[in-house]
Formats: sequence, structure tokens, C-alpha cells
Amino acid sequence: MPEGITFQEALELTEIRDEPDVLDLVHRAGELRRKRHGNSMDLCSIVNARSGQCEEDCAFCAQSAHHSAHVDVYPMMSVDEILSHAKAAEEAGAHRFCIVTRGRSLTGADFDTALQATLRIAEETSLKRCASLGILTEEQAHALKSAGLCRYNHNLETARSYYGNICSTHTYEERIGTIQALKKAGIETCVGGILNMGETERQRVEFAFELKDLELDSVPINFLNPRQGTPLYGRPYMEPLEAVKYLAIFRLIMPEPIIRIAGGRAESLGSLQALGIEAGVDGLLIGNYLTTIGVDPEVDLEMLRQLGFDCTRKKEQ
Repeated sequence: MPEGITFQEALELTEIRDEPDVLDLVHRAGELRRKRHGNSMDLCSIVNARSGQCEEDCAFCAQSAHHSAHVDVYPMMSVDEILSHAKAAEEAGAHRFCIVTRGRSLTGADFDTALQATLRIAEETSLKRCASLGILTEEQAHALKSAGLCRYNHNLETARSYYGNICSTHTYEERIGTIQALKKAGIETCVGGILNMGETERQRVEFAFELKDLELDSVPINFLNPRQGTPLYGRPYMEPLEAVKYLAIFRLIMPEPIIRIAGGRAESLGSLQALGIEAGVDGLLIGNYLTTIGVDPEVDLEMLRQLGFDCTRKKEQ
């Protein structure tokens, strides 16, 4: 029998609305997390290494050239600039560091910069190396592995049945192809998406099971932070108790991977951030996000310590 709750059981949990029932769900998901993952918390930080004027049309993204959102626009950072951000993340308590770039893919000198930065981070910090550089070929995936990359983020964003409402410039299948290339290269996979983009509750469950089928290492869950100038601007934030509920549901569907809270955390969870973490979460994005300001890392670390999590950086196996 597959581990985790069934599709029908997950659908029934989406109907929960009352706070006592959500709290029971949080307890159940938290117990599962403790059983499978103990009290360790995986902390990652990112750098927006190439920003703005993206050719893709993702409806949520302020960096898209198709939208009128205002973001900083700059070319690929230098290796030294990326390394400086990595060392600051290490000092702030991060366990891993992710080089993130806008665009469909990274090629030529920019891809070489990402490779060299990965090598330098491995040599000069204790951080695990991650990247999110768009669609990859198998050759690129193997090159990143050789440079010491540990994990790659490539979010599917939403359920296959809703994907066409979010992006038209690349397909769901293209993203699956990159995930397959990562697995062939032996790179850990970090694949999740964004909740509250207009999808139905059933589609959220569909999405969770699509992620589960990919047998991922880490699943980042973002909550929409609607940016002015994007097609999704004007949507309300997800209600805090609803956000907590879905964190728990995703954990119950997927017992094995890290469930990580990423963008939109403060806006959607509000004063319930600690409760959201107790809902089966064992990964957190700390520091700033791609185009928005995050929570002070020391505030996050103190909250995690009070919740009983071990936030020490583990040595690579």
C-alpha cells in the first residue's frame, strides 16, 4: 500500500473549516513529521542572481517582461558577488544556498558563471549548493553535478489541469523533462509551487499527488503574494487558517520529502507562522525572497528554537 493518505481522504480534509478541526489536523501532521524526520529543520537562502525582463509569461511573476510590475533589472551577477551573498547566508544560519536566475534557461557565459560560483561556494563555505536556473538539458544537469551541485529547484507551480491558466510560454511537460534530467544526473530535486492562484481545492489535491508521484526530495510550498502589475494582482491573500490546513494536508499526502514553506509566508500565515510550521513542516526559506522582503533570519531562528527544532548545520554525508 502506498504511504500517505488517499486522494479521497485528502479531498475530505479540504472541507475542514472550523479551527478545532484544523488544530487536530495540525497535530496529526506534526506527529507524522516527528516520526519521519525528527526535530531537524532544513534552512535555505537564495540570491536573485539575474533579474527582470524574463521572456516567460508566468501570471504570478513580477519579473516577466509580459507584465508591468516594477522590479530591479540586472544581468548575471559575477562569481564574487554570488559568493558574497552565499557567505552572508551562511553567517545568518542557512544550511543551503540557492542561485536563482530569471528566464527560460541559462546558457553560455551565464551558465559558466553558475558553475564557477557553485565550485567556489563548495570550496569556501560549509553550505550545500542549490540552483534554480530554468529548463536544463541532460548535459547541463551533469555539468552542475560535477561542479558540486546538491539540489535543484524547478517548481511545477500548480496542477497539470490548471497550468494553462498560469503559463503559456513553456509547458508542464518541459518542466517534467528537467526533473527527469536531474534524476539521471543524481541531483536532488526540489519541486513545489504556489497555492491560491485561482485553482480549486480539488486541483490543490491533484497537485500534491502529482508531486508525490515524482518522488521528490524537497517540496517548497509558496502562497501567492500578488504583485502589482501582474495578472494575479488584486487576489486576496490566502486566509491564515486555510494556509495552515494545506500545509498539513500536503504533509499527510507526502510523508517522505521535506515540506518547506517558502514565499508568501508572512503575508498568508500572519500570526499563525508557528502553527504553520507545526503542521508537518521541516524546511524553511529564510532571508529575502526573489522580489520581496522576507523575515529577519534571527527572528525565524528564535521561533524555531522555541518550537523545539534543531537548526544546526549538518555536515554533508
